[in-house]
Amino acid sequence: MKLIFLFGPQAVGKMTVGQELAKITDLKLFHNHMTIDLVHQFFDFDSPSLWRLVDVFRFEMFKEVATSNQAGIIFTYVWAFDQEKDWEFLGKVKEIFESNGADVYMVELEADLKERLVRNKSEHRLVHKPTKRNIQQSEQNLQETMEKHRLNSLENEIIHPNYLRINNTNLSAKETALQIKKKFLL
Repeated sequence: MKLIFLFGPQAVGKMTVGQELAKITDLKLFHNHMTIDLVHQFFDFDSPSLWRLVDVFRFEMFKEVATSNQAGIIFTYVWAFDQEKDWEFLGKVKEIFESNGADVYMVELEADLKERLVRNKSEHRLVHKPTKRNIQQSEQNLQETMEKHRLNSLENEIIHPNYLRINNTNLSAKETALQIKKKFLL
């Protein structure tokens, strides 16, 4: 069992890289908007119910996958390094998988803001993420989140034996996925 924790700022390419990685491994992709977009049909973003239910669905999925005979899962996440709750979330997810004997791999993506703004409007992203279809609102959220939170780690901040950081500004999702597969022998 393997957990690939694929994280980075909005529109860095997590979902698309995860899709490519799923194609070349036996791992399934569970991108963060699968739960967000489901629950958002019933509750607005400012509703505590939205985030409570998102967490419930995610943790139930993690528990089921971690105890299954699946090869593993790729999970995408926007990690705000300045938020203790995000560190706690990661710790809980890691514990679920590691307590069931899984290997945990941490992959951080980073890309220039200019490229992320282009990716934010890509047809592929908008097809898979309904809540991103209001481009103006999505770009505003991207900018505000970037100003409010630190969305990439500092040097040596992540101490984990299976950690990889990739600047994918000029890489395709397929090239990035191949780097991950090669590094971790997936």
